[in-house]
Amino acid sequence: MASSRTIARVNLHLFTVLLLLALCLPFGGGQKKKENLLSEKVEQMMEWSSRRSVIRMNGDKFRRFVKAPPRNYSVIVMFTALQPQRQCSVCRQANEEYQVLANSWRYSSAFSNKLFFTVVDYDEGADVFQQLNMNSAPTFMHFPAKGKPKRADTFDLQRIGFASEQLAKWIADRTDVQIRVFRPPNYSGTIALALLVSLVGGLLYLRRNNLEFIYNKTGWAMAALCVVFAMTSGQMWNHIRGPPYAHKNPQNGQVSYIHGSSQAQFVAESHIILLLNAAITMGMVLLNEAATSKGDVGKRRIICLVGLGLVVFFFSFLLSIFRSKYHGYPYSFLIK
Repeated sequence: MASSRTIARVNLHLFTVLLLLALCLPFGGGQKKKENLLSEKVEQMMEWSSRRSVIRMNGDKFRRFVKAPPRNYSVIVMFTALQPQRQCSVCRQANEEYQVLANSWRYSSAFSNKLFFTVVDYDEGADVFQQLNMNSAPTFMHFPAKGKPKRADTFDLQRIGFASEQLAKWIADRTDVQIRVFRPPNYSGTIALALLVSLVGGLLYLRRNNLEFIYNKTGWAMAALCVVFAMTSGQMWNHIRGPPYAHKNPQNGQVSYIHGSSQAQFVAESHIILLLNAAITMGMVLLNEAATSKGDVGKRRIICLVGLGLVVFFFSFLLSIFRSKYHGYPYSFLIK
């Protein structure tokens, strides 16, 4: 009786050991398979990154290397539409800044396999745009090594612009990876300044015997107005923030030249504001001319009507743009 009990205990212990082994072996094999898959993905990403700083991806590559686990690296993805038929000038400008940033990371001493730069073009990965419910381009997103992207992992391009330095700051906030931006030498500004100085110098030399034009008040007034128009239209903000020229929806092709928020603007918007301010100023000049000149009364009346029309129409247009950006503004004039 004791012998049978001993045999039963031995069998029970043996069964328990075999059961544990059966449970552990698949787990260990699955873990090893997971590690091998991760190693293959990292190796493949490093190989692509060695060929070009920005890795082009279609739908299959995006799902495998960006969305699907396992993954221990972060990925910055630019969703764009670079094909000529899309006519997305903003996409091309953003792509240039993105390339500068990716090259700065690729050729820096801090480069590692913890961060990769990729791009998904709408014509090569339309299914990715649909999967992410994305209806605008360009868009920058960060896919972290662990977990799903959060709201802050989408770059606020409309408010901040797409300058490489701004993108680098955003990446540092999301990944703790510091990227120092290195831009290729650009001598266009120096050449333009040299040409301007040469032109002015040559003009002064040719007119060295008659420099009365320097004291022309009208010329200086026009130059001052140009500077005022440039500053009041937001050109300095454009220079600092580097916003896109306009916004084009890649799905329906609709182009927006006026930003819908009071916190940002497009370059085209500043050009429109500049022209509107210039037209209003011209109207005021004509009104002043009609009031102060001593010419024919009929001619003065026509000048007055033209000036009044310029002021009324273009000020109404300017006020309507203001209403569209500052939602809830109650006042309008002619144009809503």
